[in-house]
Amino acid sequence: MEKLISSLFINRIVAALLLLGDMTLLFWETVQSLFKRRLNSGDLLYQLYFIGLKSQSVVLITGAFTGMVLAAQTYLQFHKVRMDTATMAVVSVSMLSQLGPVLTGLMVAGRVGASIAAE
Repeated sequence: MEKLISSLFINRIVAALLLLGDMTLLFWETVQSLFKRRLNSGDLLYQLYFIGLKSQSVVLITGAFTGMVLAAQTYLQFHKVRMDTATMAVVSVSMLSQLGPVLTGLMVAGRVGASIAAE
């Protein structure tokens, strides 16, 4: 039993060291690539436009429909306990602090990932 525990412990240490080595190599390659070549400002502006501005409609539509569903469900539940006026506060806080960033990240990643894969 002790051999099993010690081998599991050694395996975890080896896995952690391998991960640290991979992260170090990635960092080093990133630093090297920064000094090897200059960025093309035209390509950078196109990617900013393509990823940011063109994804805005998808994010707004998703957020609007999610907010409407959340508001309807919250109102139906709050109406039962006579807390109708708290619906807007709960929906706005939950959409702005929790659901909004998550849905934005998912929609942008999905849209941009699919577009880049199709390209």
